Amino acid sequence: MKLGIARERREGERRVAATPETVKQLAGLGLEVLVESRAGVSAGHADDEYRQAGAHIVADLDPAGLDILAHVRPLELPTATALKRGAVTVGLASPSSELATVRALAERGVTSFALELVPRISRAQSMDALSSQALVAGYRCVLEAAIRLPRFFPLYMTAAGTVPPARVLVLGVGVAGLQAIGTAKRLGARVSANDIRPSSAEEVTSMGGTFIKLDLETAEAAGGYARELSADRGALQRQLLAPHVADADVLITTAAVPGRHAPLLVTREMVQGMRPGSVVVDLAAESGGNVEGSVAGRDIHVPTADGKGTVTVVGLKDAPSAMPTDASRLYAKNVANLLALMTRDGMVAPDFGDDVIAGACLTHDGVVRHPPTADALAALAGDNAPEGGASDGAPPDTADGADSELADQMANDPVKASENEGVV
Repeated sequence: MKLGIARERREGERRVAATPETVKQLAGLGLEVLVESRAGVSAGHADDEYRQAGAHIVADLDPAGLDILAHVRPLELPTATALKRGAVTVGLASPSSELATVRALAERGVTSFALELVPRISRAQSMDALSSQALVAGYRCVLEAAIRLPRFFPLYMTAAGTVPPARVLVLGVGVAGLQAIGTAKRLGARVSANDIRPSSAEEVTSMGGTFIKLDLETAEAAGGYARELSADRGALQRQLLAPHVADADVLITTAAVPGRHAPLLVTREMVQGMRPGSVVVDLAAESGGNVEGSVAGRDIHVPTADGKGTVTVVGLKDAPSAMPTDASRLYAKNVANLLALMTRDGMVAPDFGDDVIAGACLTHDGVVRHPPTADALAALAGDNAPEGGASDGAPPDTADGADSELADQMANDPVKASENEGVV
């Protein structure tokens, strides 16, 4: 069977779905691996490395001639419609926001696997792309903050005086949040964190941080994921967080909900209450932002309330792609491990009796197998749309409501990676 590794074409994407190491693994399964020329250049892998690993290099990958297609970002509609019936795809799919592509995959009879949907069970950890990419994003966001902060992170005691450690506050303690805590601690900062899931307190402590306990309702959904707070409880959360935000030199926010705007955790007024020179990194900027006024891919300078300076609000964009070599190393293993689970004697033949394979499957045999996505498509088509539903071609509000299960399943941590999927 022919497995294609595409060159990612979305602006800002530098990762690749296979490395020379995973090409050896895939070829060892009996698959014929075709790598599009220069697919791995941005991740540090030249065509010759893939060739030596056993891949065939092609100038342009033809989706119609492939049995399997591995990708990073969600497939674009022309690619989905070009795939042959019975083809298999593996990659990040962002199903709640790529409904047109999901419909096309189903109509073409493509069996697609969305890595966001891989069940969060111990047996599937090696295939969990959301976690692996959130790890990269959590590390990167601290470095971005450290570069911009006009002071040291660690404590320094010198003959010229003592430099106190920077104070870092992390909001959202999924994989990215925990990695941010660990990285900031390794740089010598004094770190505190908050999450609306009470169970995260122990995780924060294990990473060397101090958990900030707020007087809020428990907000933990199935599987240990977080759910959104009601409007009044969200307002109370911001009120209780305000003094902690004001006391921080660096604020990192990591909460995002797939297919919907990220929850607002920090208002402009809270940012203005921080000290001049402070830095805010919004990891959910691409999905609407946790911080009021953040813009994906831009630094915004917000005047402080005392008028003595500004606070830099960083709308982080394409965080995993900023470190494409290691992000690709981890992501490619996720892809290869999932393919290995369903490959026998050189043939990819998914066994839907396997919980991991069944859970990760988005479309198969003309059917959208993921219920929240199927419901959203039905609502989009008007089958279950309420009176006065959306008329601009976008899914009506009820479609977002139908994604509550999707948010639970895709949760774990913001950032998606890929498209910053996840919720904390």
